[in-house]
Amino acid sequence: MSIINTKLKPFTTQAYHDGKFVTVSDADLKGKWSVFFFYPADFTFVCPT
Repeated sequence: MSIINTKLKPFTTQAYHDGKFVTVSDADLKGKWSVFFFYPADFTFVCPT
């Protein structure tokens, strides 16, 4: 199932930009092309064997 060209649900989050943390929301991105990546497994233990 493709989720390309779908609308985002309202959100607010912290992002690191220009050396400081800023708050980003869906309203900041309205009318702009955006790409979001989410890698939940990157921060969990993975057995190396």
